[in-house]
Amino acid sequence: ANEEIRTKIFKNISQRAAEMLKEDLETLGPTKLKDVEKAQQSVIDIVRKLEAEGKIVIAGGGSEDVLV
Repeated sequence: ANEEIRTKIFKNISQRAAEMLKEDLETLGPTKLKDVEKAQQSVIDIVRKLEAEGKIVIAGGGSEDVLV
């Protein structure tokens, strides 16, 4: 991921989790694109399942609805 995305992710997790993730990234090295795409699809499938079960709410971009 580019630096902007990495920074956003690291700002939204705990400092300890960020340190662990950085260590993992350094250890793993480059990943094949097909493996990345497979992992991304798995995340999407899980998110859709959780949304269908009512366990999470996915807000659309630009929506004026505010959930509190």
